[in-house]
Amino acid sequence: MQATTIQSEGVVQNTKKYIIDTARWFFSEYSYLGVSMSDIAKKLNITKAALYYHFTGKAEIYEQVLEGVFDDLSSAITAALNETTVDKKLHRLIKNYLDFGFKEKNLVKAFVFKLSSSDSQITKHIAQLREQLICLIQPVIEEVSISKKLTKKIDSKLLTSLLTSMMDGLLLEYSFLNKRMDSAKISDQIIALLF
Repeated sequence: MQATTIQSEGVVQNTKKYIIDTARWFFSEYSYLGVSMSDIAKKLNITKAALYYHFTGKAEIYEQVLEGVFDDLSSAITAALNETTVDKKLHRLIKNYLDFGFKEKNLVKAFVFKLSSSDSQITKHIAQLREQLICLIQPVIEEVSISKKLTKKIDSKLLTSLLTSMMDGLLLEYSFLNKRMDSAKISDQIIALLF
């Protein structure tokens, strides 16, 4: 009996993962507001009732999708920390952020845009993820400030916010205009501008 229960739990977890993966694609293409539970169910070829068996609603699915996106973005940022010099770390961090953001389009936009007041739980969740993102990037900015021996005291949190806002703005522009992005070249230009 216990083996059956464990096997059933495994099937449920695989089903949830499949739903989240499918929803991630939808949210990335059409944003949170552009996707309904019906859209997700139709794509999965299941009923909405089956979706509600696994999730309480679209907001719960979206929060889990955002968690996955944040984990992937964190991995991309963390990979930059393995570079040997601070300049290479900063360059790769910016490049990885831009490459990831361009691939995920609307999901990264979620870190920038405020949803309606009825979605306050999601907005709070996004704010928490955004703060965690700043905490991942800020040590690199502090390291750059030290290595460049900047003469004036720079608020590293403010500089980190400026950098992420700049990257987010570029991602929005390139996504909106459907332009190709040369993330390596843009990284060089951002570094020259800010540092």
